[in-house]
Amino acid sequence: MSGVKLRFAKMHGVGNDFVVFDGISQRVDLTPQRIRRIADRHFGIGCDQVLLVEKPTAAGADFRYRIFNADGGEVEQCGNGARCFVRFVRDRGLTAKSEIRVETLSGLIAPRLEPDGEVTVDMGAPIFEPRRIPFISDSDALVQTIDVNGVTVEITAVSMGNPHAVQVVADVDAAPVTTQGPLIEHHVRFPQRVNAGYLQVQDRHQVRLRVWERGAGETLACGTGACAAVVAGIRRGLLDSPVRVSTCGGDLSIAWDGADGVNSGSAEKVAKEAAKVRMTGPAETVFEGEIELDE
Repeated sequence: MSGVKLRFAKMHGVGNDFVVFDGISQRVDLTPQRIRRIADRHFGIGCDQVLLVEKPTAAGADFRYRIFNADGGEVEQCGNGARCFVRFVRDRGLTAKSEIRVETLSGLIAPRLEPDGEVTVDMGAPIFEPRRIPFISDSDALVQTIDVNGVTVEITAVSMGNPHAVQVVADVDAAPVTTQGPLIEHHVRFPQRVNAGYLQVQDRHQVRLRVWERGAGETLACGTGACAAVVAGIRRGLLDSPVRVSTCGGDLSIAWDGADGVNSGSAEKVAKEAAKVRMTGPAETVFEGEIELDE
């Protein structure tokens, strides 16, 4: 019995890799089972996330952007994927714009294709208020502790449209990313799970980063994780914007000038433009193809 054939592009942003589907010119029905098959690096195409381009449902948006982790779950945001998204729609003639407005589960973002081929994404303002991350806490303290199997871990919880727990480490190579990361991801104080970031500060404009991603495991890079790590470092007085973030897959540039206006209420409204985080980095197509999936 024949299945459904879907055209795709395999792309990556500094090693964070994606399978991207055009859901405008073809019908794409992505069930969790199909997503897991696509993401499987032995029996499918292989990727960290599956991205789907659709027509917008929100006013003022050019496209709708849906993101599915390798485990089949849909998530709110993906920064490296957003850069690949704008490259994809431009390369396929779906838009002639250099800057587009894209609808995500966490709101509108505005990726822009730069003259040098890199892509800058306006990732919006970070959220530190625990209930909006969400993070269960009786305190709004910037640095908080969580218990991870009897070990006290200091983190800064922040949302970049998706939840992150950032901790500062002395040596990112020695950090317990693959052992502790899964425990933090499923920690009871993060009711929607969380991405666990490990940040090594090299100087005030240069850091190294590894991230255990919710639903995907450790990836070679995490765009929202890089944004979360930088804004956490700036708020903690460790960094100054802009910051070069070195990941296992390559470098990203993160700029943020809104350290004084990121909380909820009137302060956030006043500082809305200044508080936006801007991420710049590459987006590359590896190959294109067609996959047949079971009905």
